[in-house]
Amino acid sequence: MTSNPSVVLIVIISVAFMISLSKGGLGGMLGALATPMMALAMPANQVLGLLLPIMLLADVFAIALHWRKWNRRLVWLLTPGAVIGVTIGTFFIANAPTDVLKIGLAVIALLFVIYKLVEKRILASLKYQERNWHGWLAGTAAGFASSLAHSGGPPIGIYLMLQDVTPNVFVATSVLFFAILNWIKVPYYLYIHLFDFQRLWQIAWIAPIVPLGAWLGCWMATRISKEVFDGIIVALLAVTALLLIFS
Repeated sequence: MTSNPSVVLIVIISVAFMISLSKGGLGGMLGALATPMMALAMPANQVLGLLLPIMLLADVFAIALHWRKWNRRLVWLLTPGAVIGVTIGTFFIANAPTDVLKIGLAVIALLFVIYKLVEKRILASLKYQERNWHGWLAGTAAGFASSLAHSGGPPIGIYLMLQDVTPNVFVATSVLFFAILNWIKVPYYLYIHLFDFQRLWQIAWIAPIVPLGAWLGCWMATRISKEVFDGIIVALLAVTALLLIFS
């Protein structure tokens, strides 16, 4: 972990751009890398409060890009569980030492890597019958992982894939759900004092990066190989997780 202000600023700018690219359409893999990467440069609890406002801003542009293409029923099924998951996750954050929280981020990152490696096998082996409580369960898992690491993609990805929705609906539903989930986290993070408003004000000038990244992510989504891109991000995520554990 570094205390060099210039290094920290470069990491913050890079991560803000990554989040924006992810929200624009490059998928959750890139966004999943943001929190553990930033935790290499600063304490994990500070990372959570610093990234959430950036995500909230990116959500505005992501929703605009995918406006009204979502499945509202699925979003409503996921949201109650999200509240439960965030509540449990916030309790963990408030009571866990910083080093334990850092290891928790690493574990979530490694679980994300494992999920991506076996994703196709999991989905191919499932014989699915839809139940409403599946949405609650997926929302709870996503809420917990997102409150700890801003990385609740795998349970939502599995759930939406099992609903057999079109790619546009899949992406738009994910965008809307995570926008709602991020706002759910706001009062919880305020309650446990995760926001550093002085530092947020100091980096407010990077805000224009967010719409630029969202637009670029939307443009790149149809022009690059998803398999190659995901493979690179999986490798980076695994390395970052191991650095968090052993640093």
